[in-house]
Amino acid sequence: MKTFEKLIQLMMVVTDMEKSKTFYADVMGFAVTTDYGQGDKHWVNLSFPDGGVTLTLTTYLGEHLQPGTMSLYVATPDIQQAYDELSAKGVKPTSEISDDLYGPGSAVKWFSVADPDGNNLTIAQS
Repeated sequence: MKTFEKLIQLMMVVTDMEKSKTFYADVMGFAVTTDYGQGDKHWVNLSFPDGGVTLTLTTYLGEHLQPGTMSLYVATPDIQQAYDELSAKGVKPTSEISDDLYGPGSAVKWFSVADPDGNNLTIAQS
């Protein structure tokens, strides 16, 4: 018997919910599934169109949660297209496309961007 089956949710603290929600929904293509609360107790759940792990943005600053401390990895089938689309939407990549995500010779193409709070998103070709 398996005790755990899968990861279902990641929570990320943000300072400006509207900016962050716009970034993840309009720029990154996540679907907003829940938008609850306001002010310092505001939660927004987002997911990919095909499902998977839910990303929850929150303005609630818990004891151990701080904006700008998350690092997410997002898969894409076409790294150049993803780079071009994000650039066209005004996102300035924090790195150029490289081919060494898992070390020299790995041949896995990737680049990084930052969200409005400085959280790192590594976009990797799958």
